[in-house]
Amino acid sequence: MPRRTVPAALPPVLAAWFAARGWSLHPHQQAMLRAAGRGKSALLIAPTGGGKTLAGFLPSLVELAAQPSPGMHTLYISPLKALAVDVHRNLELPLTETGLAIRAETRTGDTPQSKRARQRSKPPQILMTTPESLALMLSYADAPEIFRHLRAVIVDEVHALAGTKRGDLLGLGLARLGTLAPQARRIGLSATIAEPERLAAWIGSGLAARPEIICGAPGEKPEIGIILPEARVPWAGHMAMHAIPEVYVAIRDARTAIVFVNTRAQAELAFRELWRINDDNLAIALHHGSLAVEQRRRVEAAMAEGRLRAVVATASLDLGIDWGAVDLVVQMGAPKGVSRLLQRIGRSNHRLDQPSRALLVPGNRFELLECRAAIAAIGSGVLDAEPDRAPPGRDGGLDVLAQHILGRACSSPFHADDLYREVTAAQPYAELDRATFDAVLDYVATGGYALKSYERYRRLERRDDGIWQVTRPAVARSYRMNVGTIVEAAMLSVRLKRGKPLGRIEEWFVQGLEPGDTFIFAGRLLKFEGIRDMQVVCSPAAGTEPKIPSYDGGKLPLTTQLADRVLALLENRKAWAQLPPEVREWLNVQQYRSALPKRDHLLVETFPRGKRHFLVAYGFAGRAAHQTLGMLLTRRMERLGYRPLGFVASDYALAIWSLDEPTRIAELFDQEMMGDDLEAWMAESSLLKRTFRNVAVIAGLIERRLPGQEKSGRQVTFNSDTIYAVLRKYQPDHILLRATWADAAGGLVDARRLGLMLGRVKDRIEHRALDRVSPLAVPMLLDIGRERVDGSAHDALIAEAALIEEAMAPAAKGRSAA
Repeated sequence: MPRRTVPAALPPVLAAWFAARGWSLHPHQQAMLRAAGRGKSALLIAPTGGGKTLAGFLPSLVELAAQPSPGMHTLYISPLKALAVDVHRNLELPLTETGLAIRAETRTGDTPQSKRARQRSKPPQILMTTPESLALMLSYADAPEIFRHLRAVIVDEVHALAGTKRGDLLGLGLARLGTLAPQARRIGLSATIAEPERLAAWIGSGLAARPEIICGAPGEKPEIGIILPEARVPWAGHMAMHAIPEVYVAIRDARTAIVFVNTRAQAELAFRELWRINDDNLAIALHHGSLAVEQRRRVEAAMAEGRLRAVVATASLDLGIDWGAVDLVVQMGAPKGVSRLLQRIGRSNHRLDQPSRALLVPGNRFELLECRAAIAAIGSGVLDAEPDRAPPGRDGGLDVLAQHILGRACSSPFHADDLYREVTAAQPYAELDRATFDAVLDYVATGGYALKSYERYRRLERRDDGIWQVTRPAVARSYRMNVGTIVEAAMLSVRLKRGKPLGRIEEWFVQGLEPGDTFIFAGRLLKFEGIRDMQVVCSPAAGTEPKIPSYDGGKLPLTTQLADRVLALLENRKAWAQLPPEVREWLNVQQYRSALPKRDHLLVETFPRGKRHFLVAYGFAGRAAHQTLGMLLTRRMERLGYRPLGFVASDYALAIWSLDEPTRIAELFDQEMMGDDLEAWMAESSLLKRTFRNVAVIAGLIERRLPGQEKSGRQVTFNSDTIYAVLRKYQPDHILLRATWADAAGGLVDARRLGLMLGRVKDRIEHRALDRVSPLAVPMLLDIGRERVDGSAHDALIAEAALIEEAMAPAAKGRSAA
């Protein structure tokens, strides 16, 4: 199909629209038009407020205004359904005001089935969707017709997808689109990219030429402050609820604010506490991924129309939402990453000539250091890579590949050689060898050697002419009901008696409730009545203390780069002048009584307390790496006879308590633990079973949804545990077991990051044997106390005060240092 040329200048109708608003094209928007005019793909990196999304769509609007065409012209892919809806809302404005005959629509998991069917038979010129919905559309027999006219593919917030399993699925989808619509340009959009060259390679995988990298001019530096109520910084805790009154005042003084938190439980608590003191009756709303879609859409619409003063949100609103009225962002709890913080701050003041305004609310003293380090990094213009995923160049997941192969077969029969060439055009699978591809194909077709005798796992068959096809129509129906790589904890719908659903909550949490128990959900205090027809039935509650909901999702990991900056802050005493006096005292006493952590050393403290001995290691490697380290160290301590009792991990440190004093510290932290010890622990722990469950769901071995029903989490777990045991016994080299080991080692346990940390501090362990708890260890022991203390809140406060007094009391330095 011949490539049409995108005009390099705005047509009169769009030029008039820009002029009526007093706008002119930014240089990066002009560069995007020029690149499209040459038929080039592009990666645009531009700050929030610079018209980045409009720049992505502008070539399509210009081309459609000059040469109207039927069929789908532009496909926009967003990592969030809310972002797709918001972008559609914003795009409708120029389409309506210019009178351009361009139809733009959204297609997500929330789109009614009737509308989806119409979009297949009569596609809009511009479609906004998600990676999962794209995979679903590609699985239909009419996919070649749907995408035949496609001219542009826009991937928004590309940094949030590359290097994840959702990114693997999208990469395979882009490779398929490269076959169906080779004339289509690709456009990547992001405001925060630490590695532009690698992201350009990812967005352009399979293309003849790498996309151009276009950078927008930087906007004004953001104005960032820290809320410190009466200069008081808690020793421990992560919710930052102590600062709710000050947050409320900031909301009251702003035009519109977004209050970002790091977990859904924190969102519920913060929202409830803000409403409790809302004497001014401000319009404050709640937004997170577990809420019913209708409630989320009402909140998004109210914010877009300027009817809310504030919304409390999780990462569900991190990316790209463009609400011009927002003039303040509040981050409750530590930011955990510079790029992530900039992304959130960018939701404020969508103009390049005005600074975004943000307030950070640290939940404890370590988090205060993290906030200071993040502000310094933003001031110097340094971004960090995402910590919770592999780099964009890592190998794609084999479970995702299995899902894609089945989806490809659902669309039409294929030859293995053709599909292999197409798959290896996707950047995550560029290095995939043919033997591994064939093993994945065999699994999709038969289930593999250990499962091929079961009829249900025979999903593909090879015809005499070498072409592969699905064995029966039910295979395609099942695939389409289970497509996607997001495997959440099993969820149940929550509704009021004789009322509509409020949202969904984790099944395991509900299983711990008894009738009459209360909990907070959707900003309300609810009383649990029971489970009926797979729904959690509740009634409104008042005047009782709730059980706090504990959600699996939403915990954000600390980036390596930000952790390094916190350590640099600890080493730079001049920078302490920015810290409150009580925090400076905390650090000074720590340095006097023990030592401060350093970037090129590992500080390990040991001390007795009560009838137990404690070991605290300040690795600053993130919670996942420290949890893995805790598992490995307790195994070694057991072998050495120290009788460990348990451990607790944070982003900054690990604390282990034992009955006997650990002394052979260098031996404990020997880097060899990353070999046999790690493999032995993973094999014995439940980690591999949990990981296999997710891999099996993504690969289609276990179906979460069947026509007319949905399996409970317990059923899925039981099935996956049974299959896992069979495969380990009869086919230990099964492709899904290989995928499970890769996921567990590379993701859940953060083995790569732990190995780097242990390698960095090899032969540089600074051991301080103390006679009592150190100031820096207090937050870790308080976390232990929160898990062990069964007394009243008053008793807990007394215990906390005694621990702090013990740590901060003047004393001689530690007993020894090695």
